Amino acid sequence: MKKRQLGNSGIQVAPLMLGGNVFGWTADEPTSFKILDTFVAAGLNFIDTADSYSTWVSGHSGGESETIIGNWFKRSGKRDQIIIATKVGSELPGQGKGLSRAWIMRQAEASLKRLQTDYIDLYQSHRDDPNTPVDETLEAYAQLVQQGKVRVIGCSNFTAERIQESLAASHKHSWPRYESLQPNYNLYERAPYESTLEPVVLQEKMGVIPYYSLASGFLTGKYRSEADLSKSPRGQAAKKYLNDRGFRILQALDQVAEKRQATPAQVALAWLMARPSITAPIASATSVQQLNDLIRATQLELDRASIELLNKAGAYEEPEKRIAS
Repeated sequence: MKKRQLGNSGIQVAPLMLGGNVFGWTADEPTSFKILDTFVAAGLNFIDTADSYSTWVSGHSGGESETIIGNWFKRSGKRDQIIIATKVGSELPGQGKGLSRAWIMRQAEASLKRLQTDYIDLYQSHRDDPNTPVDETLEAYAQLVQQGKVRVIGCSNFTAERIQESLAASHKHSWPRYESLQPNYNLYERAPYESTLEPVVLQEKMGVIPYYSLASGFLTGKYRSEADLSKSPRGQAAKKYLNDRGFRILQALDQVAEKRQATPAQVALAWLMARPSITAPIASATSVQQLNDLIRATQLELDRASIELLNKAGAYEEPEKRIAS
């Protein structure tokens, strides 16, 4: 499978990233192992997780996803075939949060232990921490890179201004810079990324690995009415997309999918992969069958007419125009 470079890092990744948020939540360990085996067998190599996955589940304290991936590394012996990305900064109830030096160093060690590995390929700031100076955060990352515990760093949920401030600090002190951004971006959620973030990542040649690539499952076509929301534990998150614009997008996805003998999910992912700024969209699967459906998106190249149809269906009002009206 043709690989793409992650920012300026030299790390080569497949064009689809596997979301590890479901491991230990809606996918138990045996199912997760099967999904991981299938993913690697298909020639893919990029996996996303976080120290906070899955604190939202009753009885979980975080690290469940990393633990399952670590157990799979040990059982499969395939650590060297994987680019593993994890994150730090989100709240772990009763433990802490943020991007202070002390918290980053502590959580990096905890993630390494759970992942049963000596190094993290991509270590990301999960969300901005306004209470910690940018310099403190980046100096901590620089130390982890120097120690060989982290190869490359990235950020998630950052504003364009904070990305630029961080890049300037890295340049000034000759510290490692954020090589990637993980934003909320898909065919429906377009405005925040395209209006402010995309110009920065293109100018700085950063990699982009968007989450919610399928808009909480809405872009799979599974949820077409409020009655459909009970189909999945995550169904309620798709409720906000049940509007005229959402239905227009689904109609366009259906049209392209029929033309290309594909599924709406494959088309939605292929649309992301075709965007010049995107390195690899993140998508999660709770079964091998679901994963195989997603993997087929990597072989689907959309023609210009299909991309334009989807762009038009997902068109949004520019934020400044909304404010002015």
